[in-house]
Parts: sequence; structure tokens; C-alpha cells
Amino acid sequence: MAAADNDDGMLETRLVQVRGQVQGIGYREACVRRAWAVGVTGWVRNRMDGSVEVMLQGSPEQLASMCAWLSEGMSAALVDELAVTELQPPFARFDRFERLPTL
Repeated sequence: MAAADNDDGMLETRLVQVRGQVQGIGYREACVRRAWAVGVTGWVRNRMDGSVEVMLQGSPEQLASMCAWLSEGMSAALVDELAVTELQPPFARFDRFERLPTL
């Protein structure tokens, strides 16, 4: 627990909108697996407009790695646009990465 407390100064949160052909191909499941591997927390969900929305929380390096994967890490996905919004503190602290229902 102390290690996590030491990382709070480097903790960043980003909301990412992924547009393109990203639904119906296992993108969210692959995203969850990648997030676990990278060590970020947050969530991923499909949106009714056909995009995928991802909330990421971690170090700047973890978030850069995750955003790179979101853009081109899954060969079946055709990502047209990656819109990244950095959220300013204070923000909720996530304790895991999970898949949420479609919004």
C-alpha cells in the first residue's frame, strides 16, 4: 500500500474517445488485458455512437503506453481518431481496470 501512496504524485487520469471500427471485434476485452499488463486502472465501454470510451489512470509512462496501444495495438481495429482529455485533480481513484456496460 505504501508503494501506491508514493506514486500518487505521478498519478494522471485521462479520458480517451476511440473512433473508427472498434466495436464487435473484441477491442474492449483486449483493452482490459492490455491495461492489466501495463498496470493502469480505470474502465472501458462501448458508446451508442459506435466509439469506445476509455478512462485511464496511472503514471505518465503507463498512460503513454496505453494510448499508443489504443491507437494501433489491435490489428483488427481501424482507429480513425483518438481524442485524449487530461482530467485535472481531484479525481476519483480507481483500484482496477474493468469493462463497463454500453452507454
